[in-house]
Amino acid sequence: MKRFLVLLLLASPVQADMRHKIVSSAQLTVDSAYSSTNRAASTYALSGSNITPSVTADGSTTANKIGGLNLGSLSSGVPALVHTDKAVTTAGSAFSLTESYQAGDATPSSATVGSGVVGSLPVLSGTTVTGSGGVAGSLAGTSLSSGVVTVVAGGAGTTAIGQTTVESVVD
Repeated sequence: MKRFLVLLLLASPVQADMRHKIVSSAQLTVDSAYSSTNRAASTYALSGSNITPSVTADGSTTANKIGGLNLGSLSSGVPALVHTDKAVTTAGSAFSLTESYQAGDATPSSATVGSGVVGSLPVLSGTTVTGSGGVAGSLAGTSLSSGVVTVVAGGAGTTAIGQTTVESVVD
């Protein structure tokens, strides 16, 4: 019985691996100002019945031709209009004519942003969506190797996120 007791006391040592990890971070963001708008395009349309169209350019008239947009002549991004002459084909008969023209928006100047605010935007025919940017104010953050994270709120349009992850593993 003495031998058995001695064997129990001489047990082999235990081997284990241990890992410990601390990850800390601080993320600070300030929203930017933005603007989105759509310019209206220039359009020209002509339709009808019992009408003969023609175009006069440089003193010469071309029959059965309609005018339209002269893309070779742009002014602030808007093409010039080429006028269409119209004459009733058969006198005394019924005729119809529909002609429409819409001048597109000129190329606007760029908007400027100061202190997170869009000062003014051009007025265009399309839908305009605008958002003011954030103002950092007192936005701040620190992340220490000990895992301590501090964040300080900023002004409007800011985000501060602090995070600490602790991992302990014994194998």
